[in-house]
Amino acid sequence: MEVTVVAGSITEVEVDTVAVPLAQGVRTLAGDTKAADEALGGLIAQMLAEDLIAGKSGETHTLAVPSSARRRIKAKRVVVYGVGERSKLTTVTLRDRLANLARALRGMNAGNVAISLGETPSGGSPEDAAQAAAEGVVLGLYRFDKHHTRAADKPQHTLGDVTFVESSTRRAAQVRRGAEAGVIIAEGTNFMRDMANEPANLMTPTTVATRAQQMASELGIECRIIERAEAERLKMGSYLSVANGSIQPPKFIVLTYNGARTRGRYVGLVGKGITFDTGGISLKPPEGMDAMKGDMSGAATVIGAIQAIARLKLPVNVMAIAPCTENMPSGSATKPGDVVYASDGTSIEVINTDAEGRLVLADGIVFARENGCTAIIDIATLTGAMAVALGRVRMGLFSNNDRLAAEVDRAAEAAGERAWRLPMDSEYYDQIKSDVADIKNTGGRDAGSITAAKFLEVFAKDTPWVHLDIANVMSAGSDKGWQVKGMRGTPVRTLVEFVKSRAGTSK
Repeated sequence: MEVTVVAGSITEVEVDTVAVPLAQGVRTLAGDTKAADEALGGLIAQMLAEDLIAGKSGETHTLAVPSSARRRIKAKRVVVYGVGERSKLTTVTLRDRLANLARALRGMNAGNVAISLGETPSGGSPEDAAQAAAEGVVLGLYRFDKHHTRAADKPQHTLGDVTFVESSTRRAAQVRRGAEAGVIIAEGTNFMRDMANEPANLMTPTTVATRAQQMASELGIECRIIERAEAERLKMGSYLSVANGSIQPPKFIVLTYNGARTRGRYVGLVGKGITFDTGGISLKPPEGMDAMKGDMSGAATVIGAIQAIARLKLPVNVMAIAPCTENMPSGSATKPGDVVYASDGTSIEVINTDAEGRLVLADGIVFARENGCTAIIDIATLTGAMAVALGRVRMGLFSNNDRLAAEVDRAAEAAGERAWRLPMDSEYYDQIKSDVADIKNTGGRDAGSITAAKFLEVFAKDTPWVHLDIANVMSAGSDKGWQVKGMRGTPVRTLVEFVKSRAGTSK
């Protein structure tokens, strides 16, 4: 599927289907909706007058174009889609609406489609609206069905090319820029989804490294894979303690994008890469353990984000770090009560081997800090306590720096991947003090997400740092707006939006 933008009347675009918007409460048609109505001999206006169509959000009506009207409109069908109340129109609702519309069009086997986006959300620009719309289409149409082998289990229909239609050449140029960016960002998100949705036997640390290398080679990104022997020389004992129980070799992936004129001063993106998490010796209960293939979502996120950042050619230096390993029980696995050392010399008492994500992130954060990253954002499916605190709506945000926290929060809001900042009071640190080492890897049940963040803060030291806990927003159980069943892809778009803001190109 290709997403393009043209200027002109929607009635003149040669496609199978045209889709025009209708806002709730509107009694007089305008723009492309009026043009389509006139081509259909006033049918849409008649339906509106007879209350057969209302423009409610999510509403769609399909109208066949009679042969007598083919000279006035070059399509087989017209789809009128509801956009809801004008006052509630935002880029967030636009993204969701286009995702739902794209799936509806696919379901009716709509072929090649021309879409009129209608009004620009209040406070936004045509470019912003087009980016959100393109993201909605590409994200909403995503599905992970590569392992279905029977035709009956595969979707019957696909959607052809999508064209956004604008009335003026000047506006079309703005929309084109936004749509092109939206496609790139959505494809970076889908790249992440593909990795995180893959079964763990087919997405090992080695496979993640191979995917990263291939992507980096295509885009001219530097890629370094730190193997076990080198990690041992670098004294990454915290990271390697998690890898001890697995026969799969660990892969510490470093992707470096030099978008600025000079090297250095990198934005560090560190993603937890546990390709499967059994809990180790502190074995998880079997129910739901299959979902732990997604415990590498943080690593997949930073890889997908740097892909989009490089394709957008943003003038910012970015380093994506993905410490990848399995967490397995075996005779060589780390045991509760063991003491390990991170690469900065910090000693850690391992109380619970199922609190492993913070152990791999510790060495990831140290590596970022010691290799030129002046701001660090780590992303991890870290604590089940996030769902208790915030449900499935907002990811948790923790930080040692108010300015950086505010930047990331704004980026998350703009991307439609909302966050909520939680406290980091010094008293919480008392819970992770160890009797036999500097710190321990869990502070108990109380404030579990906060104490996990306090653990990571030790390794960030004075470097501005944000921790995003995405355990509660890792996956979706059904299709709704841009979210589709399976791994959501959160927060790839937040990271890209953050880097865009650093480049001065953010909306």
